[in-house]
Amino acid sequence: MTGSIQRRLIERGIELPPLPAPIGNYAPFRIGGDTLYLSGVGPRRHDGGIETGKVGLDVSVEAAYGHARLCGLNMLAIMQEAVGDLDRIAGVLKVFGMVNATPDFQAHPKVIDGCTDLLVEVFGDLGKPARSAVGMGSLPRNISVEIEGVVLIRP
Repeated sequence: MTGSIQRRLIERGIELPPLPAPIGNYAPFRIGGDTLYLSGVGPRRHDGGIETGKVGLDVSVEAAYGHARLCGLNMLAIMQEAVGDLDRIAGVLKVFGMVNATPDFQAHPKVIDGCTDLLVEVFGDLGKPARSAVGMGSLPRNISVEIEGVVLIRP
């Protein structure tokens, strides 16, 4: 990593985790033209463990916000792997956030803010995506949050 985004990460004490390995038969990313498509990622910690649970039952909104931030860190690691230098990111176009939540839970946007707040912290206005934040009855391996994205890249 080089350039202004690397400096911003260092200044803010943001360390990217090792790349998460896919848990199925899919690629972590695909590039089509100037668009980078990121597969859904969960809240995988730097030590390789994952955050699990149902938001609104055994996971608080505040904890789930942190889990969504972990998803964002994993997305950044994948972006870096995909394009080689985060300064090549021209904008985060879309984020689709899924929250493993109880049927009566209603604060999905507050949870997914954990990811989008991080993207704006790292990329400024270019990190502010169009976004969906939805509830799910379950997610793989009982993860609390899963997030996917679409990113515009520079040549």
